Amino acid sequence: MIVRAAAAEDAAAVQAIYAHAVLHGTGTFEEVPPTVEEMIARMADVAARGLPWLVAEADGRLVGFAYAAPFRLRSAYRHTAEDAVYIAPDFHRRGAGIALLQALIATCEAAEDLNLRQLVALIGDSGNAGSIGLHQAVGFHHAGLFEGVGRKHDQWLDVVFMQRPLNGGAGRR
Repeated sequence: MIVRAAAAEDAAAVQAIYAHAVLHGTGTFEEVPPTVEEMIARMADVAARGLPWLVAEADGRLVGFAYAAPFRLRSAYRHTAEDAVYIAPDFHRRGAGIALLQALIATCEAAEDLNLRQLVALIGDSGNAGSIGLHQAVGFHHAGLFEGVGRKHDQWLDVVFMQRPLNGGAGRR
């Protein structure tokens, strides 16, 4: 498996993976899949902020992606990023998620100009054992739960908050 920085030509494959998650999953609360053009804009926005957007390739195709985005746009949050990880439905539990998330963490820590101190995950659906387990496996801890804040597929869904310190966390300046 190869993990690398995403490029604009990856947008169609990224959009297809995400569209499946939007239409069939509860990990994202988005309900209408973005277009390829919107994915290109989202990827460009992440890159313009100096944050990573990574893809995983296996068997000659793109099988997943992960990125870090601003947690919030208010300046006091500038040292915190939020991660997202999506894997092609036929490639779950084959190592792409952990490879992407480990590479994302390393890339975030190496971005000295951003001085990132926290990486957070807002996981849609408290029953999303795969994503919760993935985040736990790379050092995230449970940081909270918003109960029933989203409605998708005719059900009320929770959001699980998880957090992982970067570069010494809040204890270092």
